[in-house]
Amino acid sequence: MKLIVAVIRPEKLNDVLEALFKADVCGLTVSRVHGHGGETERVETYRGTTVKMELTEKIRLEIGVSESYVEPTVQAILESARTGEVGDGKVFVMPIERVYRIRTGERNEAAVTPEGVPNTATSEAVMMVSTNDP
Repeated sequence: MKLIVAVIRPEKLNDVLEALFKADVCGLTVSRVHGHGGETERVETYRGTTVKMELTEKIRLEIGVSESYVEPTVQAILESARTGEVGDGKVFVMPIERVYRIRTGERNEAAVTPEGVPNTATSEAVMMVSTNDP
């Protein structure tokens, strides 16, 4: 099991969600975040004062998947989030030690199996959908 964390441009969110849906990834956690990567600094005028805008708005996706869904999930994100410009984002793939489904108490592979799919299946992904507005 892996946790895939992607930081993408806000305007690419719908494209990424569509690509994940087509890859049979059935859910995720979405958060609005601010950060700084390789983008150039923006300078804006705020109330007559010139201000350097060091942090840019991004979208953070967190997706827990079984091993067989790692590559399809990563490829869906990479292909749909790419503009070719600096600031497209990053994808991180991290191991998950344990997963628990709170409602049923199921663990590990059984906890990342979507409803209606036998718990013995290994080609599943599950995530929670939420939006965290700062």
